[in-house]
Amino acid sequence: MLRQQLNDALKAAMLGKDARSVSTIRLILAALKDRDIAARPKGLPDGIGEDEIRQMLQSMIKQRRESITLYQQGNRPELAQQEADEIVIIEKFLPRQMSDDEIAAAVKAAIVGAGATGLKDMGKVMTILKDGHAGQMDFTKASAAVKKELGG
Repeated sequence: MLRQQLNDALKAAMLGKDARSVSTIRLILAALKDRDIAARPKGLPDGIGEDEIRQMLQSMIKQRRESITLYQQGNRPELAQQEADEIVIIEKFLPRQMSDDEIAAAVKAAIVGAGATGLKDMGKVMTILKDGHAGQMDFTKASAAVKKELGG
C-alpha cells in the first residue's frame, strides 16, 4: 500500500511539475530499492515490509533534521529550507505522529508490559515501542522518556 502511494505521488508530482516533490519521492524510492535489494538474501524476495518502510522514512526525516541544524549553524538558510520542505513531503507518507503526552503514555505502558525495573531493561521497552508504534513515534523522544522513567 505504501509503495503504491509513493508511486502514485511520484506520478502526480511529475504531472504537476512539482520538482521538489519529484526529487524527494525519487530519493525515497531509491532508498527503498536499496533496502529491498539488501533484503533479498534474507529471504524477502518481495522487499521490506510496511513497518520497515515507515522506519526508513523516519530515519530520512531524522537525517534531514540533523542537516537543518548544521545548515543553520553554517548560515545556509536556503539549504535548511530545502531540507524542511523535504521533511514535509516525507511526512505525508507517515501516519500522524504521536504527541509528547501520547509518547509518555505509550512509554509507561511499554515499561509495564516489559516488566522493566531499571535501565538494563531499556532495550526490551524500546523493542515493544518499535513493534507497536513504528512510523508514529519519534524514537529519540521515546528513548529519552524511557531513560527518565527508568531512573536514568
